[in-house]
Amino acid sequence: MAGTHRVTGYREVIMRKWYLIPGLLAALSLMTACGQERGQRPAMVPEVEVVTLAHQPVTLTRELPGRTNPFRVAEVRPQVHGIVEEQLFREGGLVDAGQPLYQLDDATYQADYKSALAELQSARAEQNVARLNAERIGSLVESGAVSAQDNDRAQAALQQAEAAVAKASAAVERVRVSLDYARISAPIAGRIGKSSVTQGALVTANQAGALATIQQLDPIYVDLNQSTSELLNLRRAVDAGRVQDARDLPVTILLDDGSAYEHRGQLEFAEARVDPSTGSVLLRVVVPNPEHLLLPGMYVRAVIGSGVREEAILVPQQGVSRDPKGNTNAMVVNAEGQVEVRPITVSQTVGDSWLVEEGLKAGERVIVAGLQKVRPGATVTVVESERTAPNSQQRAASPEATAAADS
Repeated sequence: MAGTHRVTGYREVIMRKWYLIPGLLAALSLMTACGQERGQRPAMVPEVEVVTLAHQPVTLTRELPGRTNPFRVAEVRPQVHGIVEEQLFREGGLVDAGQPLYQLDDATYQADYKSALAELQSARAEQNVARLNAERIGSLVESGAVSAQDNDRAQAALQQAEAAVAKASAAVERVRVSLDYARISAPIAGRIGKSSVTQGALVTANQAGALATIQQLDPIYVDLNQSTSELLNLRRAVDAGRVQDARDLPVTILLDDGSAYEHRGQLEFAEARVDPSTGSVLLRVVVPNPEHLLLPGMYVRAVIGSGVREEAILVPQQGVSRDPKGNTNAMVVNAEGQVEVRPITVSQTVGDSWLVEEGLKAGERVIVAGLQKVRPGATVTVVESERTAPNSQQRAASPEATAAADS
């Protein structure tokens, strides 16, 4: 009986497994069908963002180093001898043109002036006597009471008296000038520095050492240095018609901390000689300085316009890459919607874009987002990026900024 029950149990287990086989086959068939459907579904086309290039005017600029220099400099020196009696200004303050700075002891010059006045009065008295005598003798000549020779002597004496008056007047003027020089005045308006003499010091006319120095700081000069190679390249580009000269544009001054100075300058002149020690040309910019924020000797940088390119092509920096050999490339979407690798040549940065010299033209679409999802020859879906290339108000950066962005 026990053997019979055991055989019957095995038979029931086998029957149950046979009943499960159709369900397993159906599940396998369903999974195979789903796998086939997935294999037959077409791959997704990647989506990329592009910027459509267009011609636009771009102002080319150069960022040049420079130093500030005063607009005018005047060294105050005495023109007469004397003892400094009083200092009439505050060191480091602002002075006006003609403002008294020093008062010298002028007692000697006062006495000389009074003596010259007395000499002038004496000469005028003699002139008056000579004039009356000449008039009297002249009236007697007609009646024959005096000779013509006496009349000539009287007229000559009158002329001598008039010359003596003129000489005495000149002496008075000369002494008066010396008296005025005893009060030393500011030749120009500006900021005066430290005084080199104190009260009681003896000064001499036209001495070598200046009593003080006045610097006019509003406006102020910014002297820049431009390499001759840049200057030659600009002139060649202007002569070839590729760019228009833009040196009359306002100049932006960058302070030592990198911030832009509030007031913009104007290029005044470019020196017509090259410094043999540096191989550069001096450019002088005049900058308003009403707050006297710029002081002489400060190191600054100036963004100066060099030319305007009317039909420039700008491409965003996100769309430009370099291969291991250092070649510059951009990925564009052609008319068939396929990706192409385009070798390009760029020169300068304009904001966050590159100025293209060769390789791209207006109307082409450059990929700026989604580059990691595509490869050359792939078909893509194009979406116009909300980001646009810089407008004409932005300016091409200096070679220094270009090199920094490149690295």
